[in-house]
Amino acid sequence: MSEDRYALADQLRLPPGPVRLADLPTDAHPGLDGGKQEGVAALAALGAELAELQERMYADAYTGGSHRVLVVLQGMDTSGKGGVVEKAIGLLSPNGLRITSFKKPTDEELAHDFLWRIDRALPDPGVVGVFDRSHYEDVLVHRVHGLVDEAELERRYEAVNAWEKGLVDAGTVVVKCFLHISAETQKERLLARLDDPEKQWKFKPGDVDERQHWTDYQRAYEVALERCHTDAAPWYVVPADRKWYRNWAVARLLLDALRGMELGWPAPDYDVAEQRARLEAEGQE
Repeated sequence: MSEDRYALADQLRLPPGPVRLADLPTDAHPGLDGGKQEGVAALAALGAELAELQERMYADAYTGGSHRVLVVLQGMDTSGKGGVVEKAIGLLSPNGLRITSFKKPTDEELAHDFLWRIDRALPDPGVVGVFDRSHYEDVLVHRVHGLVDEAELERRYEAVNAWEKGLVDAGTVVVKCFLHISAETQKERLLARLDDPEKQWKFKPGDVDERQHWTDYQRAYEVALERCHTDAAPWYVVPADRKWYRNWAVARLLLDALRGMELGWPAPDYDVAEQRARLEAEGQE
């Protein structure tokens, strides 16, 4: 593996030790020079290789392999989870994608452990799965609003780590991206929704209510990032104030994950020359 292949992952990987989000930039663009025009072009340039490596993984699974990728997108409201799905994940073939956006749990889901509905949404081998919000909601929202006690939160952190390690041990590459925006950027994006009749449907009055808990959510994220940053499934902190950088960075992290599998095209389990001869002999009798 070349040193530059994982240079971006090294730069965005959450540093070890206590997490202070205030110390991590929201508007940086490591690994990418220039501005928006260069960023959009760099994203488009990843498309062909992403599509080929996705197809190789799909072919590997078709012939019995167990490789798959799970991209976890977490972040404050307006951090751009939907934008990443559209612009970055959109470079992939929809035939090999499974995208899940987790909403408020249903009564059926609440009757099970919090990871039950997450398990049911996992991608099959050969497929790239994307969680737009994820199992981390159950240690974020629940901590901020006091929906469970501290002992249950501790159990959930441990359960998440064990669950993610099990996925990785079974052949899944987990790419966890925290889309890191500033409070000022969130305010600008919420105001932009209100100012645009075509985007007002995205705005909910509850967004302003949740914004009042900004500090609490930042602390909840710090705890979750710190407790669930493991060798098996590390966290990547993606500066998300610049949409064009955010999209490129997540696409590049996904590309690195697919490259890291080092998959070739599966060798056939039949004699190619024999099958060619059979086809060419059709109609010659």
